[in-house]
Amino acid sequence: MPVQTSRRPPSLDDHRSPIGGGPTIPTQPRRGADATPPRKRPRRKDPLWARLTVVFGAVLMLTSGVAIVGSKALISQATGNIAQRNLLGDAGKTDAEGGASLDGAIDMLLLGVDARERWAADDVRSDSIIVLHIPASHDQAYLISIPRDTEAHIPQWEKGNWAGGTEKINAAFQIGARNGGGWEGGAQLMARTIKQLTGVSFDGAAIINFGGFKNIIEALGTVRICVKQEVKSIHMSYVDGKPMWNADAKKTGKPMTPVVHKKGCQEMEGWAALDYSRQRKTLKNGDYDRQQNQQQLIKAMARKATEQGTLTNPIKIQQLIKAAGKALVLDTSGVPIADFIFTLRGITANELTMLKTNNGTFNGNGAGREVLSAETLEMFKAVKQDKLAEYVFYHPEVVSNRQ
Repeated sequence: MPVQTSRRPPSLDDHRSPIGGGPTIPTQPRRGADATPPRKRPRRKDPLWARLTVVFGAVLMLTSGVAIVGSKALISQATGNIAQRNLLGDAGKTDAEGGASLDGAIDMLLLGVDARERWAADDVRSDSIIVLHIPASHDQAYLISIPRDTEAHIPQWEKGNWAGGTEKINAAFQIGARNGGGWEGGAQLMARTIKQLTGVSFDGAAIINFGGFKNIIEALGTVRICVKQEVKSIHMSYVDGKPMWNADAKKTGKPMTPVVHKKGCQEMEGWAALDYSRQRKTLKNGDYDRQQNQQQLIKAMARKATEQGTLTNPIKIQQLIKAAGKALVLDTSGVPIADFIFTLRGITANELTMLKTNNGTFNGNGAGREVLSAETLEMFKAVKQDKLAEYVFYHPEVVSNRQ
């Protein structure tokens, strides 16, 4: 049943720090004139909250799936402390595009911010920009990352004293957040910029502060991460064997030893997994490698959360619910979260596919600035037309192969 409600929630002044990112479990469609779409694998009966983890990337541990299946009231209770804001502004879907109905394709904007406590709320850029597309069948999910340095026209934004112009796309969030606009204003301008760039309007949005991952991972214990390439952290060092931000480490006046993430599979504590997912400048393929590392982290968190024993530990479940509530700010366009969740309840990890923009590498224009390729713009056109599955079937090279 579609859910009909007023599209926009009222704008609120409270801008609490939130979190998230997205995982990837790739599929490999076959190419060829005589190819037929592969049969779906039997759906794994993951707990409902684990499915949401995969879809939203940060709505972890809303509750144990056994407890909430069939009960919207319990879902509402579990999600009651998740902040809801107007994150889309005029970039939400119009009535002609489906409006507030969830009967049809669903497109969400997921914004990851790398905020530190000492940073001002109006001086933060969104370095992880992901479009989540769910086709009208509501049994599949696709994640498409937009590179942070993509050149885009950022529309006029009076509150931020911005007359409009071309900039790196991650600047849209900072411009929108200026002069008290906060993260709500930042998300609205980012959504407007992406709609103008790709043609895609949105049913909802989420802001995710990657710092919030640390608390969630700590509640889980550790996560297993396979480091593809050794990387020296540019953000953290050890002082007396304790990991610290470099700025704080320097204040101690003591010797600093760089944090190095060694190649290979390993169990990582929250701080280490978070630091690894933040690295970009020293990676061979820069932001594109970082996108995949962040996706891998989310996948590792989802895997750990579904391990035997986690769901039967009431204390751990409560810790995870609390961490998720602090980590995320949502905009479901006025649709109750419980209704939104129920609409997506058929999606599991097996149905999540991560797609690459620009074939996973830098795509420059004549001036050497990063832009979306013609193929990527065609992919977004398929998103708008709800023909993404068909596009992926005939362009399997866009599927990420990170395990």
